[in-house]
Amino acid sequence: MGEATPDPNRLDQMRDPYTVLGVPRSASEKDIKSAYRKLAKKYHPDQNPDDPSAHGKFAEATHAYDLLNDAEKRGQFDRGEIDAEGNPRFAGFGGGGAGRGARPGAGGAGGFSAEDILKEFMSGFGGQPRGGARPGGGAGSGQWDPFAGGMGAGAGAQARGGMKGEDVVVNATVSLEDAHKAASVPVRMPTGKVLNVKLPEKVEEGQQIRLKGQGSPNAFGEAGDALVTVRFEKSKVFRRDGHDVRTDVSVTLYEAVLGAKVRVPTLDGSVELNLPPGVDTGKALRLKGKGLYGDGDLYVNIRVVLPPGGDADLEALARFMRDQKPYKVRES
Repeated sequence: MGEATPDPNRLDQMRDPYTVLGVPRSASEKDIKSAYRKLAKKYHPDQNPDDPSAHGKFAEATHAYDLLNDAEKRGQFDRGEIDAEGNPRFAGFGGGGAGRGARPGAGGAGGFSAEDILKEFMSGFGGQPRGGARPGGGAGSGQWDPFAGGMGAGAGAQARGGMKGEDVVVNATVSLEDAHKAASVPVRMPTGKVLNVKLPEKVEEGQQIRLKGQGSPNAFGEAGDALVTVRFEKSKVFRRDGHDVRTDVSVTLYEAVLGAKVRVPTLDGSVELNLPPGVDTGKALRLKGKGLYGDGDLYVNIRVVLPPGGDADLEALARFMRDQKPYKVRES
C-alpha cells in the first residue's frame, strides 16, 4: 500500500507553520502577521459557514500563527526542539517504532494508546474538545474547537475576539436645525432597530459617526460597528452656503416703503428684524453670527408681495409715480 497523503484539513497532522502561512523562515513578525491576516480573512468560518475544509484551514493557520508569533516557541521550532504542534521532539525510544513522543509502557509494551496520542496532540494547543469532552473519551467526545482553552491567549484570541463581525453603513438625514444644536436624532439600522444618535458638535456633511458594537455579529456573537454617514436634508426655509445660511422673508409693499419690524427665522428660532424704510429688496440683510454653528452669518432676502386681486388706487398711484418721478433699475 502506498503512503497515505496527509489531510490538510485535519488538525492532528500539522504541517510546517512556515508552509501553512506561505512565508520563508526568514520572515519578519510583520510578514507573518500579514500572511495570517490574509488566510484568516479567506478561511474565517463566518465567510465559509458551509465549508468544513475552510474551517480546518482557518484553525491550521491560526495554530501556525500562534506558534510563530511566540518568539520563544518559534526559536524552539527553528532549532528542532519542538514540532509543528508545539510538542517537544524526543530523541526516540527503543522498540516497537513508537514514533513521536512515545513513552515506555504507555498503551502496551513499548507503545502508547490512542488516548495518549490525543492528549499529546491536544497539549500542543492547550485546548479542550467542544462541550467539555476529554481527549480520547470515546463515545460522546466533543468536536475539536480551535478557539477553546489555552490557544485563546495567543493568536486564538485575535482570531476569535479580534475578528469581529461586519461593519454596516447607514445614512442619517438630519435637518440644519438639529445639526446646529448637535441634537440626538433617530437612526434606523438595517435590522429595523432605531437608535438615538447624538450628533457631534459642528458636524459636517458626509461625516461618519462610529457606533461600536451596532454592526452585524459574527458566529461568536461579536458585533462589528455601525458607520452612520450624516447627510443634510433639504430645508424648506434655509439654503446653506458653507456655514452661511440664506432665507427669504415676505413683506408688504407698505412695509418695504415705510419700514417695519418683521419676524425672521434663524437656526436658533425666530428673531425680530428692523426693516429700514425704502429697503432695497435687491440686497440681502445680514444678521452676523446667525449662520450655522455661529461661524457663519444669516442673509435675509426681502420679497415684496403686492395686495391680492389688484387695487385700483395702487394702480393709479403707480401711474402717477411713473409719470412724475420715473427712475431706472435696468440699463435698457
